[in-house]
Amino acid sequence: MKRAEKAARILEMLDGRYPKPPIPLSHTDPFTLLVAVALSAQTTDERVNLVTPGLFGKADTPAAMAKLSVDEILAEIRSCGLAPGKAKNIKALSEILVREHGGIVPADMDALEALPGVGHKTASVVLIQAFGTPAFPVDTHIHRLAARWGLSDGKSVEKTERDLKAVFPREAWARLHLAMIYFGREVCPARAHDLETCPICGWASSKKRIVEERRAGGGGPRSRETVAHKSTRKRVAKKAARRKNPASRRKP
Repeated sequence: MKRAEKAARILEMLDGRYPKPPIPLSHTDPFTLLVAVALSAQTTDERVNLVTPGLFGKADTPAAMAKLSVDEILAEIRSCGLAPGKAKNIKALSEILVREHGGIVPADMDALEALPGVGHKTASVVLIQAFGTPAFPVDTHIHRLAARWGLSDGKSVEKTERDLKAVFPREAWARLHLAMIYFGREVCPARAHDLETCPICGWASSKKRIVEERRAGGGGPRSRETVAHKSTRKRVAKKAARRKNPASRRKP
């Protein structure tokens, strides 16, 4: 099956399972979405949704957030991973929005990525979900699934994004990136996943991929690296054993 044909079938299946996938982070406008996505790094969406009501209760605009101290922000988000750094970034990006953008979140990739704590994925989420600008944010779930399904080689998040944009229609990117996240969480997790019984991996994954993940214990997009490292360690161990016992190399 060609990659384009595979992508079309995957899109049809995901649309059937998730016809209108909701944005998992609670927000009311581009600014609260920006802050929520920035908070979600190395933290679950559920945790972010627990802390943002308190934070946004104190400040839900760039101007109001800029007036809070870093400690005040930190007090609200402390249970999130990397909270001290995130608190500093949220205050700093709020100040920049007020000073350089009139208190408005810019609908521009370069301007968003210039904000403290805002990387390409965060900027892409804001662009596509807040402004309807075509983008394909790639998180760990999407990176894993793209590799499992043979839609990308999994070498980098950047390459995965390019590959997915090439095989899926632009008008589907917004809902598809959410549908893939939900599918990765609910059906196709990184660990202890049987690819053969998965409704998509079962036919989209190569036999080689299925075998590799089974050997690696379902190790997600880096499973091939895991298998390769294991093979390398075995070869090194065998060479070391032969050096210690040269007689073992002699033919009878």
